[in-house]
Amino acid sequence: MYKWILPSLSEILAQNQSSVTECSPAKAERQWRVSLVATEHLLLNTLADPSVDTTQGLVLAAPAPLFSQPKLTQSLQTVTFTAKPFNPLALMPFQMPDTIASVNEEIAPHESVLSLLPADPLGAEQFCLVFTEKFSLVLVLATHKNGKKTFSFSFEPEVVQQAWRSLGARVMLANPEFFARLDTLVQEYPPVAPDCRVMIQFSQLLLQELTEAEETKDSLIGTGDKEDKENNPCPIPEAKSPNPDVELLQAFAHEVRTPLTTIRTMTRLLLKRRDLDASVINRLKIIDHECTEQIDRMELLFKAAELETTTSAKSPKTQLTPMSLDQVLQQSIPRWEQAAHRRSLTLNVVLPQQLPTVVSNPMMLDQVLTGLIENFTRSLPAGSHIQVQVIPAGDQLKLQLSPQFGCKNSSKTAIPATPPIRKALGQLLMFQPETGTISLNIAATKHLFQAIGGKLIVRQRPHYGEVLTIFLPLEVSNKHKLGIET
Repeated sequence: MYKWILPSLSEILAQNQSSVTECSPAKAERQWRVSLVATEHLLLNTLADPSVDTTQGLVLAAPAPLFSQPKLTQSLQTVTFTAKPFNPLALMPFQMPDTIASVNEEIAPHESVLSLLPADPLGAEQFCLVFTEKFSLVLVLATHKNGKKTFSFSFEPEVVQQAWRSLGARVMLANPEFFARLDTLVQEYPPVAPDCRVMIQFSQLLLQELTEAEETKDSLIGTGDKEDKENNPCPIPEAKSPNPDVELLQAFAHEVRTPLTTIRTMTRLLLKRRDLDASVINRLKIIDHECTEQIDRMELLFKAAELETTTSAKSPKTQLTPMSLDQVLQQSIPRWEQAAHRRSLTLNVVLPQQLPTVVSNPMMLDQVLTGLIENFTRSLPAGSHIQVQVIPAGDQLKLQLSPQFGCKNSSKTAIPATPPIRKALGQLLMFQPETGTISLNIAATKHLFQAIGGKLIVRQRPHYGEVLTIFLPLEVSNKHKLGIET
């Protein structure tokens, strides 16, 4: 009676995630659909071209096959689990091994069907486990007894392995011989933390699908009049949240941070060894730096999404305190210079002789400023120069970022700067096709600066390009020192 022993996949994800929120069936199903489409595109982009007798991955799904693209059906081994056998070749539980073996021989080499026990709670879930050399992923849509539904997903290798162990135990009970072959296939794709580029690509695909689905839904709602809506027995549900992509963005940021944090921890443990070659140490330091950079980016995305869920009646829960800007800049400027150097840019920071104390959040200010400058460097062509100037401005401190391209024509006049192309991805993100960069959009970035007591102004100036100006409030004691009335 394994229904009392083996957890369902939604229970496994709930145990490994900070929160899984129940929502309306329509909303959860929408999240499930767009995530499947994003997963399909991710597989199409990451798998090699199919060749004869070559399997590049494994998909375990319920209650029906999920991917129909020829490239995927040729490249992926698929096993479908169903609570209600819909195929005469379905394997009924607890059949004799010789009977099961004879049935399996008739099943297509890339497709198999397994039945779940009628009382198995897994029968109330739709799920998809993906195993490839580049990443592993589990997605689950669960229906609860109260009628609510939850959608959750995870790229974390350990979570995917827990999901497989739960499924594998069910297969072993129903068909030990088939389990042995299936487990061998799973072992061909050992747990691996996904490359950050895979995660970024998935987020881009996910948000693109969310945006397109929302636009389609709005278009369909707009075409019907009041009478149509009243007579329609299955009206299109209207979203209750103004930002339907926020929850998935938070979940995605969490799922990226978790494996990257594990990679960084293991990297730092290796760096403590004394028997490593200098070249190995350098590579490990690069890994550590890249992980830290991406973790910080994900934390900013998570914080921006969190701020979007805060109603206007509530102030953001960000503690502001007097802080030394000099200390923050000493830590940040070397990272800014590294970000510029990686993109063949130069950066010059001009500071006053004495930096006053400002009122902000020290940790968030460092992250927000570094994230802003990181995105700023990505938008400039190689060979550009960035001027960062910090000067007092009344009862505030002004930090300004301005590019200097140094490109002139034969008449020695500056060539007007071309603004970078940006495409919106949902409510919070933007995408630069030239660089493949995904970052917070201007509105979300301004909201972050407001949360830490500051203000961001963005201006597009001819010959100079985009100029960013940040204002931070001075501490009261500094205002008196500077002769400013409060």
